[in-house]
Amino acid sequence: MLRWLALSMGIINPGESRLSAIYVLDAMMHFQFAEKKDPSVEEISEYISREWGPINEKTLRYHLLQLKNSNIATHSKGRYALVHPEYGDRYDENAWISDYFEKEIYPIKEKIASVIKELKKRQTR
Repeated sequence: MLRWLALSMGIINPGESRLSAIYVLDAMMHFQFAEKKDPSVEEISEYISREWGPINEKTLRYHLLQLKNSNIATHSKGRYALVHPEYGDRYDENAWISDYFEKEIYPIKEKIASVIKELKKRQTR
């Protein structure tokens, strides 16, 4: 399920064999929705080591940066969190995924609709 989620969100590419990005996503989801807290790098590393096996700190920080650059995670005062939803409880997975879709997926839908409309116009000429 984590692999599918990571693929769906563009965190990994199809056929990617490295799993460290999935481990980091799992840790972020765990802390956000199960523990309801913003973890430090050390806490994330401990969680991944316990659940999946050791992770190199450089690799962990790389994937956290990728999540931040993808507007999935934030970093403040040495703590990481999934981007807080505009409305609703930040620890509610439904509020979080609704906000994610609104910000990241809906604009893509609009662009696709616009392109299809333009293609349709060209075909009717």
